[in-house]
Amino acid sequence: MPLLFSYGTLQQRAVQMSTFGRLLEGKPDELVGFVQSLRRVEDPQFAAASGRTDHAIVTFNGRNDSRVKGMVFEVSEGELAAADRYEPAGYRRVSTVLASGKQAWVYTDAGSS
Repeated sequence: MPLLFSYGTLQQRAVQMSTFGRLLEGKPDELVGFVQSLRRVEDPQFAAASGRTDHAIVTFNGRNDSRVKGMVFEVSEGELAAADRYEPAGYRRVSTVLASGKQAWVYTDAGSS
């Protein structure tokens, strides 16, 4: 089963229930080589589901000392597709290796490399 790393709203119980129809069990981990910032999301449906308009986003910088804390979840392929539908414009899913050594998907700034 795929692993999905979340540093933001996918950790929220209400978002998990509306996106996956269940609560996910996760483990703490860290995203290496990324920095976190905020992005304003204009999509009213997304803002209503998450409860806010300013959302965390990560950008790759390649520095080993740059870390973003979050949770890693085991999800099905169908749940991964549901997460793709949930994420708003400006985010893209990429594969990365976490601090634990696990390979996981994470949503990053679509404008970064």
